Amino acid sequence: MQDWPETIRDEEALEDALSRPDDALRADLAAVPGDLLVLGAAGKMGPTLCRMAKRADPGRRVIAVARFSEPGLRERMESWGIECRTAELTDPATLAALPDAPNLVFMAARKFGSTGAEEQTWAMNVLLPAQVAARFPPSRIAFFSTGNVLPLMPVASGGADESVTPAPVGEYAASCLGRERVFRHAAVTRGTPCFGIRLNYAIDLRYGVLHDVAVKVRDGVPVPLAMGHANVIWQGDANAWTLRSLRHASAECPILNVTGPETVSIRWLAARFGERLGRAPVFSGEEAPTALLSNAALAFATFGYPSVPLLRMVGWVADWVAAGGRSLGKATKFEVRDGRF
Repeated sequence: MQDWPETIRDEEALEDALSRPDDALRADLAAVPGDLLVLGAAGKMGPTLCRMAKRADPGRRVIAVARFSEPGLRERMESWGIECRTAELTDPATLAALPDAPNLVFMAARKFGSTGAEEQTWAMNVLLPAQVAARFPPSRIAFFSTGNVLPLMPVASGGADESVTPAPVGEYAASCLGRERVFRHAAVTRGTPCFGIRLNYAIDLRYGVLHDVAVKVRDGVPVPLAMGHANVIWQGDANAWTLRSLRHASAECPILNVTGPETVSIRWLAARFGERLGRAPVFSGEEAPTALLSNAALAFATFGYPSVPLLRMVGWVADWVAAGGRSLGKATKFEVRDGRF
């Protein structure tokens, strides 16, 4: 059981909390020895995933590959003991030159800006995964997908579980289903052990559904209600489960929903932030009878329940937003219902 603080006051403390390993992670990583290669490691989740892996097993070589366009990020990750390589993964020669590794986490993806540049989205989300699977056929591969590949579900349904047939809406979601298909193809045809993570939505204090709603409440901006419910999970838990999934990677390529247990009402969430921030929330629209919801019961059976409960995340985000904590400026667009990102 993690001993979590009542509040998180700065980014150093936040990144410490996001990268804390637990005994279950240490045990599962011990079962998959060898170097860890993380592709697309400079996004919202990659730096703390790499740090978590290094903290869980300090003697393991963790290699982070990305463009590293954010000033100072590469240096910060190297200070954590992570080996960083600046690379353009879509260049075949660069991909071929990467070191072999028995363990690989694939995080490279494109979501925002997909509309109007669909060819880039498909190249990043389908073509690149196919090239990576061909380049690393014997590696254990954990890869990210998204709950967007599943249909909108009735709010009272408890969300779509893994038995629900994917029905992606929009080019982004369709391309993510394509990513799942090419990794599964590698598993079936080459025996590459793979594991897919259908994630929605990861919570950091600097971005995420909770951050989006809290900022709107603080600033008096109407909170949209058409997508009136959501699932969320602490980013640290999502990262830990992704690393632990390497132990479960197989030629069957299991793909699990990864999110929290609650069907969170956006109206209820805004009211909680209103109480914490001293502002009555303003709303726009009405709740639709369906929402993007995932049932993660299978993930809970595999990994246990998340270590950070919803109300603790709400409190952390409220304090962060009230104090003017930094935002990554990357809205989740959780309110989008037509798949156009």
